[in-house]
Amino acid sequence: MTGIEIGLWSLVGILGLIWLGMHVSIALALVSFLGVWALRDNAELAARLLSLAARESISSYLFGVVPLFVLMGLVVSRADIGRDTFDVANRAFQRLKGGLGMATVGANAIFAAITGISIASAAVFAKVAVPEMTRIGYTGRFASGVVAGSSVLGMMIPPSLLLILYGIIAEQSVGHLFIAGIGPGLALALAFCIGIGVMVRYFPRFTGVATPIAPTSLAPVSLLRDTSSKLLPIALLIVLVLGGIYGGIFTPTEAGAIGALGAIVIALAKRRIGPRTLWQVTLETGHITASICFLIIAATMYSRFLSLSGLPAFLTDWVATRDVGVYGFILLYCLILVVLGTILDSSSIMLIALPLVLPIAQAMQIDMIWFGIITVLAVEIGLLTPPLGLSVYVIKGAIDDQRISLGDVFAGAAPFALIMVMVLGLVILFPAIATGLL
Repeated sequence: MTGIEIGLWSLVGILGLIWLGMHVSIALALVSFLGVWALRDNAELAARLLSLAARESISSYLFGVVPLFVLMGLVVSRADIGRDTFDVANRAFQRLKGGLGMATVGANAIFAAITGISIASAAVFAKVAVPEMTRIGYTGRFASGVVAGSSVLGMMIPPSLLLILYGIIAEQSVGHLFIAGIGPGLALALAFCIGIGVMVRYFPRFTGVATPIAPTSLAPVSLLRDTSSKLLPIALLIVLVLGGIYGGIFTPTEAGAIGALGAIVIALAKRRIGPRTLWQVTLETGHITASICFLIIAATMYSRFLSLSGLPAFLTDWVATRDVGVYGFILLYCLILVVLGTILDSSSIMLIALPLVLPIAQAMQIDMIWFGIITVLAVEIGLLTPPLGLSVYVIKGAIDDQRISLGDVFAGAAPFALIMVMVLGLVILFPAIATGLL
């Protein structure tokens, strides 16, 4: 077989192994080893090439940003800062029709700016927002859909683990990716709020009819004091991390360290966590980081194998001869990502697809920062689509309400997946939404 044929068969092998239940990192590493062996007819050479890839893939100083932001996100999640954010957002939106749903989106947007993990947002707000929304009359389907849709903001509004992963794989500035994620993230949050307003007004059978929320009985001074005590720590953490990066004071890695320390100090000051919980969070950070390490190592192995096979160069030439243009390539790429999202998780999709498409995008002189934002947006749609829909399963597991079925959560998330597709189209048509701040 030629190198191109071996490369194509490797894609089939990876998808087949993952479908059979093998972990994606093991599937990538195994297929890469067998592929290099087939290309060079030398098992020892294959092992050496892949061991070199493993050593070089996570030795970068930049990789230190991963465990630090994971630690910060987990501490914030355990310290019930998500509930504080929801309370503040609820007060801001309570007079609007559909205000509680909009408050969930707003709280998720703020929470995303200090966690960067969609699954954490889904788990937190499934416990906080869904019971409140169903209590005042919204359907469980709509309430869970709002949480599922808004949870994806955690992977767009910086800091975002998917943007960090893209930056490492594509060798792009994580700081620039964070800045580029602000516009699309805010646009997505605004689109969700508009969508909620439209659905509540015109589709009451789907959303349910909420009873008015009684205004808070707190005196103005007490209300201001309570709001400030809940919002100030969040604002300080956001300014500390993102302000440090955008102001050129910290590198993303240093900002991760400062943010993790700041989150721990805030949580301890609020007496939300103790030494035991902090130790558990540290262990969980280690587990998540180890998992990401294996994924990045395996992706580097697969990228080296693909380069040897010549498949990326072949695909680049094939796309060039078809003259599909930049937008034709982008649309086809996004369609493939959305389809893969129905069977794979976000990280797996990026690790499989990026080594193939990055050479094509570079040959077409596409802005790699803009391309990264498009990639993350398209991949995140998969978090809401069946049969996998990882956020949907997390929400279903976190909701303590047997009346809300998995099908209800998927049905509730469907309008938000459609809104994401529309925002993705806007980012493709108007790149300045992502690159305007750079």
